[in-house]
Amino acid sequence: MLPVLRLIRFPNLVIAAAGVFAGGWIALGDITVVRELTFAALSGIAIGAVGNTWNDIRDVGADRVNRPTTRPMAAGTITRGTADLVLFAGTLLALVFAGLIGGRQVVAAAAALAVMFLYSPLLKPRALIGNLAVAVVAGSPPFYGALAVGRPAAGLVPWVLAAWLHLEREIAKDVEDEVGDRAIGRRTLPIAVGRRPAMVVAAGVGLLFVPASLLLPMNDDYTWAYFLFALPAQMAVLIAATWLLLGRVERVSALLKGAMVIGLLALVMGKAA
Repeated sequence: MLPVLRLIRFPNLVIAAAGVFAGGWIALGDITVVRELTFAALSGIAIGAVGNTWNDIRDVGADRVNRPTTRPMAAGTITRGTADLVLFAGTLLALVFAGLIGGRQVVAAAAALAVMFLYSPLLKPRALIGNLAVAVVAGSPPFYGALAVGRPAAGLVPWVLAAWLHLEREIAKDVEDEVGDRAIGRRTLPIAVGRRPAMVVAAGVGLLFVPASLLLPMNDDYTWAYFLFALPAQMAVLIAATWLLLGRVERVSALLKGAMVIGLLALVMGKAA
């Protein structure tokens, strides 16, 4: 069971589910658990499991260089057959749970799955395009939750902000994974333009995030609680950008993941508290 949890990256799926609930709570203006939101969270977990599993299947060659012990397929603790079963079950569950909500949710789930399946073979090898694609999908849980409760517009600002942070994180991860990606012939941003310019781009994305994280919620009538609770997340993003400008990429990904969690809490506090 533990290798399967590592394959689907269960902690990341918990964050995705939290993002779905956060989007629903922001849309409703109340912290409450409704049937549609629970189904959306389960669907979001399944979508994330499919994306992470498919990524590991496609990245096994690079992972044998970059993460030979922490990625289960690269380490040999998960077979391709097991991974394929996770793909099938995850896809089925994602669509079934979305179908229990409604047609629009099914369309959103199918679109996310389609981008994920296209990402590793077609989009990830292309500099920046792949980063943008995965950022849009990975940042969508708040919108997915808002859509589930019938108020998708309320999820747009959280979606944009989450995708923005994911973009910085994805570029930083490409810098970390440069050796393995180069070994399998990918052309990610650090390979295309160089390690240092890619880190500057990632830092620039982070620096632009800070004013965006102030202006967008301000224009969407978030209360003072958001701006108070968002301060630690904004500071974390500034620290990450500083590290990148100094040529340091280690722990940037983890720092940005923490900023995402704090940012979700701040968004909820600004609308539903």
